[in-house]
Amino acid sequence: MIRRTGGYTTDPFVDLLFNALLGFTLLFFVSLVYFNPEARQGKVNLKAEYIISVTWPESRTDDIDLWVRDPLGEIVSYLKKDAGWLHLDRDDQGAVNDTVVIEGREVVYPINQELVTLRGLIDGEYTVNLYYYEKRDLEPIEALVKIERINPSVQTVFVKRVVLSKSDEERTIVRFTPTRDGSIINVNERQVRLTPYLLEPET
Repeated sequence: MIRRTGGYTTDPFVDLLFNALLGFTLLFFVSLVYFNPEARQGKVNLKAEYIISVTWPESRTDDIDLWVRDPLGEIVSYLKKDAGWLHLDRDDQGAVNDTVVIEGREVVYPINQELVTLRGLIDGEYTVNLYYYEKRDLEPIEALVKIERINPSVQTVFVKRVVLSKSDEERTIVRFTPTRDGSIINVNERQVRLTPYLLEPET
C-alpha cells in the first residue's frame, strides 16, 4: 500500500530497505571501532613445523649442500627440492648465486646459507647430512647447523658446529625424532650416506 506524506508518495517496502541499509551501515562503523590492526601485527603465519639450516662464513665461496631424509625415506637436496613434507628453500652455491637483481640493479647477497623446511611431521627419525660439494679454499671450513621449531613459536632445538676439510666429504650431523610437544628425542650422529655419489657400503 502506498501512502502520501507531506506531498510525497512513499512505499513501506522502500522504507524497510532504507532502514535495513542504515542498520548495516551502523554495524559496519561499529566493527571498525573495535577492529584493532595493531593486535595482528607481528603474527607470522609460516606453513612449517621446523626449519633446518646450515650457514658458513661469508668470506668463503665454497659450496656446501644440505641433505635431509624423512622417516619414509624421502630425501630432499638440490637434486630434488621437494620430497614429501620436505622442501629446500634455498640452494646456496657459494659465490655463484649470491647476486640478485632489484629494480634493475645487481645487489650482492653474501650470506652463505641453505634452508630446508619441514612443512609437516611424520612419526619417526629424520637425518641431516652435509655434503662438501666444492672446496674453493685451501683451509678447512666451519659450518653451523641449526634446527628451529616454528610452531607454535620459534625455538632453537639443536645447534652444532662442524668442520669440513675436503671436497666430496659427507657427514651425518644429526639424526633425531621430533615429538608432538615440540622437542626432539633419540638424537645421535650415526653415520649414513644420503648422496648417490659414492658406491661404498654405508657404515
